[in-house]
Amino acid sequence: MLCRTANELYWMARHIERAENTARLLDVTYRMALLPYETIEPGLAWAEPWAVPLITSGLATDFYESYQQLSAENVLRFMILDSANTSSIYCCLRAARESARAVRGAITSEMYEDLNSAWLEMRVYDYNRIQSSGVSEFLDWVKMRSHLFRGVTFGTMLRDEAYHFIRLGTHIERADNTARILDVKYHTLLPSAADVGGAVDYYQWSALLRSVSGFESYRKIYSDVITPRRVAELLILRADMPRSLHSCMNFIHETLRVLCDDSSREIERVAGELHAKLRYGRTDEIIKLGLHEYLLEFLDSISALGAEINTRFLVPG
Repeated sequence: MLCRTANELYWMARHIERAENTARLLDVTYRMALLPYETIEPGLAWAEPWAVPLITSGLATDFYESYQQLSAENVLRFMILDSANTSSIYCCLRAARESARAVRGAITSEMYEDLNSAWLEMRVYDYNRIQSSGVSEFLDWVKMRSHLFRGVTFGTMLRDEAYHFIRLGTHIERADNTARILDVKYHTLLPSAADVGGAVDYYQWSALLRSVSGFESYRKIYSDVITPRRVAELLILRADMPRSLHSCMNFIHETLRVLCDDSSREIERVAGELHAKLRYGRTDEIIKLGLHEYLLEFLDSISALGAEINTRFLVPG
């Protein structure tokens, strides 16, 4: 497969997944912001709920270059509609559709039609329409478009190299997002250390679980109160949790085993090493090392793996 084609397929999948992840994060933030909120400790104004999507996505600096005030409207405009923010939902859907158009011969007609219709619908949205129809309703629409695209892909596409690059892009993006949102909750969401174990803490951990569709799974597995330790276990080590780091690395490692040849076995080895750490990891060891330190190490590793994939498979020679 040509590097250019692989590149478009990989980033098409990443942009669709990123749009969904952004919608999930904004939906949870929107619901949390409806509750009374007060920063108790001086100097923690940055922990205001609407700062969370910016911190999680690493876009706080870019936001303040365009907007002077942190508010629900400004964050929603920036992360949904801003054409200057390459990670906004608008830009992600546009980029995914452009990638699909560039490689129409490598995907099915149903996949292209799905992305094209999603982009055409997205173009008519402005802030007033989103507000009038309901913020949560719009974000649910984004999530459902992503679900629909994955379903169409799974149901219509030949299991060839093109399919594997799409799957690879999806799970690289998903693993990165899960690690980021878990790390941000652990470090920035609580307004006061005194709230640990309290109602605010409980609601924030449950909100995190809902943002990765893990609330029902947590209840089914643990049948107990939500604790940070068990949330970390669910979202890091559980292979049967679709958005966990372990589950994502299962797909990434399996896909790279198919794509790699003798000249690219180092990428497979790096992915296998990261996969093994999750497969044989233990919650006690993660807590002992420090959840923040563990997640930073994972983010560095997944970023390095993404760079290797980009160099070996995606950059046109």
